[in-house]
Amino acid sequence: METKAKYERLHHDRKAQAKTGRNGFTVIELAVVMAIIAIIIGLVVKGQALIVNGQVKQLVNQKDEIAGAFYGYYERFAYYPGDDPNASQKFSAAANGNGNGRVGVGAGATAPNFACKETGTEQCDLWFELRKTNYVSGAGFANPRHSFSGNVALTYNRVGTAAGHWLAFEDIPSDACRDLDMQYDDGNWSTGGIQASGDYTRAAGEKFTLFFRL
Repeated sequence: METKAKYERLHHDRKAQAKTGRNGFTVIELAVVMAIIAIIIGLVVKGQALIVNGQVKQLVNQKDEIAGAFYGYYERFAYYPGDDPNASQKFSAAANGNGNGRVGVGAGATAPNFACKETGTEQCDLWFELRKTNYVSGAGFANPRHSFSGNVALTYNRVGTAAGHWLAFEDIPSDACRDLDMQYDDGNWSTGGIQASGDYTRAAGEKFTLFFRL
């Protein structure tokens, strides 16, 4: 009987050890899985940040290219594209601007038009004339697209308290607005040469029109 009791105790101890071993192994497995998940999340976040940074750089390059094209046209023809009163003599299908030195309607501020399709306004003729002179790639009157999948417009406008020619990029995410303003201007959404259509610091995840003064 004593031998049987010893055997039963030994068998019980081995089962307990085996059970304890399996529980410990499961905890280790869980820790490994959690570590892998954390690494994956970190890589995804870092990858998203790299993508946004790349898009920001593309947008800045595009802004510089359009600004160069805008002033290059002026230096060549003594008028801004779209505002050129002699455009129809230079380019078939172009409409003449009024030559008042402002790309827009009349002498006042004009809101950006992100849906250009044809001639008839200085804003839309601007893109056609820049393309005809090979300052901007593409064809027709349509607005260029930017790296955040929105359209670009250029007009004589009043943004905040400043009137002048402003380049407008629609549908820019709030974090990109913040990064652009902090890197290239004063970091304030309502002042300086880069301004937004709203306070991007109070609306995470929303999109804004971002204005660059030329």
